[in-house]
Amino acid sequence: MKQFVYADNAATTQISKEVLDAMIPWLTEGYGNPSSIYELGRTAGFAIEDARKQVAAALGAQPAEIYFTGCGSESDNWAIKGAAHKLAAKGKKHLITTVFEHHAVLHTCAALEKEGFEVTYLPVDHNGLITAQQVADAIRPDTALVSIMYANNEIGTIMPIPEIGALCRERGVWFHTDAVQAVGNIEIDVAAQNIDMLSLSGHKIHAPKGIGALYIKKGIVLPNLIDGGEQERGRRAGTENVASIIGLGRAMEIACADIPAKISKVTPLRNKMIDELLTLPMSRLNGDRERRLAGNANLSFVGAEGEALLLGLDMAGVCASSGSACTTGSLDPSHVLLALGLSHEVAHGSLRITISDWTTPEEVDHIIDSVKAVVSPHSGRISRRGAKRLPYKPVYTERIVGYAVF
Repeated sequence: MKQFVYADNAATTQISKEVLDAMIPWLTEGYGNPSSIYELGRTAGFAIEDARKQVAAALGAQPAEIYFTGCGSESDNWAIKGAAHKLAAKGKKHLITTVFEHHAVLHTCAALEKEGFEVTYLPVDHNGLITAQQVADAIRPDTALVSIMYANNEIGTIMPIPEIGALCRERGVWFHTDAVQAVGNIEIDVAAQNIDMLSLSGHKIHAPKGIGALYIKKGIVLPNLIDGGEQERGRRAGTENVASIIGLGRAMEIACADIPAKISKVTPLRNKMIDELLTLPMSRLNGDRERRLAGNANLSFVGAEGEALLLGLDMAGVCASSGSACTTGSLDPSHVLLALGLSHEVAHGSLRITISDWTTPEEVDHIIDSVKAVVSPHSGRISRRGAKRLPYKPVYTERIVGYAVF
């Protein structure tokens, strides 16, 4: 029987038994509408508030600062568009973000540009990092919002969020972070880290798809996301997804219970994968080696095609993803990898492997063996003749220094 290994936890995660067990009663017996005044409805409403407390406690927030949404993208849209529209009345129509945010942020900013807002897109260095000084240099008197992701969804690099938060608080600028990849993997305290708004998503932490949350600091009043009923204190109308909210609360409680222990368990497995896979010819690690999520390994294999790698791994029973968007019908490589200064050719041969604390050492060995088997047939496609150099000093393994890419 073919071994199966799920190594795409940055894309989504399996619902945990604990979360599912917490949800099932609200799908079968506790089905009342939380807005109803009879006991069945009131009980569902109380359960939602308990989940709100769980999410708040995991973030160092107050329950009244947590708003449940449908996903991380919805949270990003509400935070960014809401802040922009709110502060435009005060003459603040400038926003700051980075070039390699998730599309939920980039496309939202692009939509605001069409409305007349101005957006500054900060570049990242070749390791996929920015500095607080870059943000400081970009802030203007008319800056309404800074939105910087906590950890990148493709290469896992971790931004200096506490420093940026302190800077924004000092300069009087609202600060939002897309923490969809960070929650449950990095210790977060929104008050201590001066975060004004934070987006998260349940399905990245073993909760169901279709549930997220937005933290909004007390005192910040955004325009309503959905008008209608009084759900979410009148800010997001619509009957609540009770079971999924309960699942998110439980998932947050579990995911944030002992993050240092999780990091200590996962990091050695990730490092083993990186070290082993960098022995392959024409390989490179994408993103900073140290300032990255514990479970993220993103590598490029020059001469390989991302889609072919994924199909080969799928046949070997390994689920992973690529920086290439080939599977959507586009031949454009990842904007994240291009932002690092990689050529299109190198970016197309990328592979993102994201493990979790559920991943076993035996599964990691299978991932390593499978990647080596799939990549090896592609490793001879590169030659020195007629090649052009990469736009920055490569961080390849020694065996490929001196090579370049067609």
